[in-house]
Amino acid sequence: MFFYLNALVVFAIDQFLKHLVHKFMHFGQSIPLFTDIVRLTYVRNTGAAFSLFVGFSPYLAVVGVVVAIGVIYFHYRIPANNYLLQTGLSCLLGGSIGNLADRLVRSYVIDYIDITIWPVFNFADIMINVGVLLIALNYLRSPDEGKT
Repeated sequence: MFFYLNALVVFAIDQFLKHLVHKFMHFGQSIPLFTDIVRLTYVRNTGAAFSLFVGFSPYLAVVGVVVAIGVIYFHYRIPANNYLLQTGLSCLLGGSIGNLADRLVRSYVIDYIDITIWPVFNFADIMINVGVLLIALNYLRSPDEGKT
């Protein structure tokens, strides 16, 4: 239950933030948040992370569906009491579905977090990375901590 609830919360936060950006900002608009280092910038990304594979949105949607199915499959193969791995998978699922929903509805992903030295990204991207980090941490733990 926690797995799906956490994925749903990640998805809902992601979609809410994207809705706010889409509704209250103009495409290309940039608002400084912390001096000029962190900005809120409305970008439409038709590619993957860091704007790689621009124009491949239909193919990336298929990849998103495959990732979501794979995450759900592994969720059922891992013990429920492996909270680190289950949390990582749920963050990965919620973020992936958040970006997938954008691709299916808009044909692009709304990005808005602009750290001037890095490509613009969004909350779903953060959660995907948090999920991957938690999954990696699970496998770096010592064997006596119940790796699965």
